[in-house]
Amino acid sequence: MILNDPETVAEVTAAFRAYEAALREEDVSTLDELFHDSPFTVRFSAGEALYGAHAIATARRSRSGPIRKRRVDQVVVATYGRHAGTVDAELTRDDDGQHGRLSQTWIRFVDGWRIVSTHLSLDPV
Repeated sequence: MILNDPETVAEVTAAFRAYEAALREEDVSTLDELFHDSPFTVRFSAGEALYGAHAIATARRSRSGPIRKRRVDQVVVATYGRHAGTVDAELTRDDDGQHGRLSQTWIRFVDGWRIVSTHLSLDPV
């Protein structure tokens, strides 16, 4: 197995950047597209455990108010072969400076790189 093939790392990094851009721009359709459309896709965050792409999309659309902006402080991308990668990042919210961590698992499908699992945690205030 090839670990951290530079081309694959670049592809996963670009997919992660597209995800972060979609968050900043509140581009819900792109966010939906970046999650693998499967009942096995999972998103965990503070106070939330969402199972399945449909539940993730429904929760995203039910939120009131703008998405909280954040800065990516540090990111590590690792790839395993040509079709799997992980992204682990440290984040800081723009509005209150709260620090958090994000982990994502990305898989290359025929329609491109998609998130199959993500977990966001925030440090206690």
